Amino acid sequence: MHTTPTQAVVLAGGQGSRLRPYTDDRPKPMVEIPGTGTPIIGHQLSWLAAEGVTDAVVSCGHLAEVLQEWLASADLPLRVTTVVETEPLGRGGGLKYAATHLPAPDQPWYATNGDIWTRFSLREMAAFHTERDALATLALARPRIPWGAVETDTFGNITDFIEAPPSPFLINAGVYVFSAAFTELLPDVGDHERATFPRLARERRLAGFPLPHGAYWRAIDTAKDLTEAAKELAARKA
Repeated sequence: MHTTPTQAVVLAGGQGSRLRPYTDDRPKPMVEIPGTGTPIIGHQLSWLAAEGVTDAVVSCGHLAEVLQEWLASADLPLRVTTVVETEPLGRGGGLKYAATHLPAPDQPWYATNGDIWTRFSLREMAAFHTERDALATLALARPRIPWGAVETDTFGNITDFIEAPPSPFLINAGVYVFSAAFTELLPDVGDHERATFPRLARERRLAGFPLPHGAYWRAIDTAKDLTEAAKELAARKA
């Protein structure tokens, strides 16, 4: 039976060193998208709620108290609890630790990186996950290359210039659907992308959900990403 998740983990513990000085006094997910007055995590929680999520666990780290204070004072559209690692557990260990605080451990769950700003149907992704009987499903994005590309013919003549073309490769978009059984496969300490994911890929239990055409996706890693996100938001509104 297809069960659409109603719970999610948001990984919000990164230091965001490439976003300084914005992250000098706040964690990366608390950086505001220019022109919105809302931090990245605020956009994420609104999106999760709109997709049917009723409970979220936010895994905090760097400047956790700043994020916790904002969550405590914000008018949130879903129930949110926070967890803080008492010692570094790595990405996989941190994900497992946060998952143990979900309200329904026997049910599937979503997870998202705290620096992702996106909009697409999580319900469609959950259905895709169920149809493939996967233990884990990754959203896959095709970001634009930040440089202009040059096309040539077989003789070496330049035939065209293409500004910021889409990448020929799909990448991990930082949004996931996990079956309940996936939690036990995560390491207590360490990186699941180097251990758990490769194992599931060999067993054909790891699925990849390409983001629908036209879906918005951006990872907020640098000050330039903030500027570009603001431009894209303005363009979409127009």
